[in-house]
Amino acid sequence: MEYMLVILTSYLIGSIPNGLIIGQSFYKVDLRLFGSKNIGATNAFRTLGPWPAFWVFLTDALKGVAGVLIGQYLGHTALTELIGGIAAIAGHNWSAFLKFKGGRGVATGLGVIAIIVPKVTLIVFIVWALIVYFTRYVSLASIVAAALVPITMWLLNARQEFFYFGILAALFVIVRHRPNIERLLKGQESKIKAGCKPDVSSEKEK
Repeated sequence: MEYMLVILTSYLIGSIPNGLIIGQSFYKVDLRLFGSKNIGATNAFRTLGPWPAFWVFLTDALKGVAGVLIGQYLGHTALTELIGGIAAIAGHNWSAFLKFKGGRGVATGLGVIAIIVPKVTLIVFIVWALIVYFTRYVSLASIVAAALVPITMWLLNARQEFFYFGILAALFVIVRHRPNIERLLKGQESKIKAGCKPDVSSEKEK
C-alpha cells in the first residue's frame, strides 16, 4: 500500500506543469504555442528569458526532490526513495494534467539525484553548464550530463541501487532527446538564445 501511495503522490506532483503555470500566470504566454512548444526551462529561456527559465528549472527540479522525500517519509528505504523519484520524473514527462504529454525530465531528474547523491549533482551540473557556455547547445549538454551520471556514480562508489537508477535515468533522458540527436548530427539543432515575451496577439491570429 505504501508503494502505491508513494507512486501516486509523487506522480501527481511530477505532473504539475510548472512551465505552463509560470508562463501563463506571470507572462500571459502559453509555452506550448512558441519555440519548441515544450514547457521546460530551455523553451522558457528562448521564449521568455533567463529569469522565467530559472524559475521553471528550479520548480521542475523541486518535483524530483519532493518525489524522493515522499518515498523517504512514507517508506523509509532507498527503494521507496527511488520509486518516488522515478514517479515524479514520469509525471513530468507524461503529465496527468497535459493529456500525458510533458518535458524531457532533465531538471526533475537532477532534483532526484541532488537528494540521493549530491556530489554527482554538482559534477554533472558543472559539466552541463560548461558545455552550454561553450557550445550553446542545451540538448548536447543534457545528453552528455545524463551519460555522465552513472559513470560518476560508479567512480564515487554510490550505492548499487542508485547506480542502477543512474543508468536508467541516463537512458531515459537520452532516448527522450532522440530528435535533438538527429538534428545535432545533421547540424540543424538550434543554439540557445535568450528571448523576451513574445507577441501573444499575433500568435493567436495564426
